[in-house]
Amino acid sequence: MVAIYAPATQIKWPNDLLFGGAKLAGILLERQDEAVVVGFGVNLARHPEALDRPATSLAALSGMAPEPGPLLEILARNFSRWLARWRQEGPAPVLSAWLEAAHPIGTPLSTSLGEGLFDGINEAGALRLRLADGSCRLIHAGDVFPL
Repeated sequence: MVAIYAPATQIKWPNDLLFGGAKLAGILLERQDEAVVVGFGVNLARHPEALDRPATSLAALSGMAPEPGPLLEILARNFSRWLARWRQEGPAPVLSAWLEAAHPIGTPLSTSLGEGLFDGINEAGALRLRLADGSCRLIHAGDVFPL
């Protein structure tokens, strides 16, 4: 969706979209009874300054912000398509596409559990963190930052 406007974007586990290491968009999931509420945030015209990590906006990248309506339509259409695919085929194609758009395997990461190397994600979407001793730790939630 945002890749139409900023094609060199990369996914950062679990829920951020980065451009050149700066956060451009994010997704938030929250369970409400038997439903999952999904929220999307995309920095269109502006982005926060003076954060503990860099951020950017589509306007900063292209010189102009896209209109929210058409971008929302693209987002909704793509979300619906991927959700339908998940329901019909299971998580494998979604996880595969996610890995293709993520930072490369072996990327050094900093997590609340320490530092390690990105080693992919498991079938449930948990991050696999390869530690210096060669062991692997699964991370199901928390902040993760490329080093």
